[in-house]
Parts: sequence; structure tokens; C-alpha cells
Amino acid sequence: MVKQAHGGGEQTGDAIMNVKHILEGKGSAVTTISPGAKISEAARMLAEARIGAVVVSDDGTTISGILSERDIVRMIGTEGPGALDRPVADAMTANVITCKPDDRINVLMGMMTQRRIRHLPVVEDGKMTGVISIGDVVKERMDEIEADAAAMRDYITGMTA
Repeated sequence: MVKQAHGGGEQTGDAIMNVKHILEGKGSAVTTISPGAKISEAARMLAEARIGAVVVSDDGTTISGILSERDIVRMIGTEGPGALDRPVADAMTANVITCKPDDRINVLMGMMTQRRIRHLPVVEDGKMTGVISIGDVVKERMDEIEADAAAMRDYITGMTA
């Protein structure tokens, strides 16, 4: 089941700090794995790609779930090392919350923090078009704050010159 996050929508102004802006900078490549793959394969994939979660999908665009490092550790913690031979579908989170390209960063940052979500697949027209992480969102927000501060300094300096 995929649930859509409500991240605002249209934003006016010169700099549009939304999901689309993040994806333009980082790209839209998404690491996916089949629900039938072994958890050990997912763990290896996460380690090799140096990422914290993988989207579970049979076709690369339709989301079946999401599997994070935490999901894997939780499964091993409750079932022991034999859990690594189980299918990804047994450990994944099936209720995936997603976002849209026009969702605003400041809204998503609050929602991700409150719900303790670290990764959000981006969906447009029913197809997955990317993934953003809480790190991506925080970086984008920090860039926005720094740009605002620079503009304010320039404005103040221009007034006193």
C-alpha cells in the first residue's frame, strides 16, 4: 500500500525548494530489489551502494514496499541470522509513504521527522521517479537558509552603502 504525503504544493518566489529541485541536483536513479530476493542480497546491495534503504519493486516503477537497514536489523534481532535467507517481502515496510515532485521541502522535513521516516520514494503519475532521504531534505533546507541570509546581508549592505 502506498500513501501520499501531503507536502504542500505550489510555491512562489525565485527559489523553489521542492522535491523536484532535489532530484535535479542528485538525479533520479533508484536502487530497487524484488520482493522475492533474499534479505542477505538486500543487505549486500545497501552496503555496496552505501545507502540506507532500497525500494522493493518488481518492475522498477511500481512500489511494493521499502526495506531499510533498520528493518533488516530488526528481523535478525528477532529471528537470528537465519533471517538473512528469508525473502525481502517478509521484512519490508509495505505501507510506503511517498511524495510528489512539487511537494515543499519544509513541509516534508517536519513530516519525516515526526513520523521517523528517513526515505521517501517520489511518485508522479503513478510511477516512481526518484527517492529522497532526510539528509537530502536537510541539505536543501540548509542551502535555502544560507541563500536567504546572503540575500538579507546584501540587502542590508546595499542600504548602508
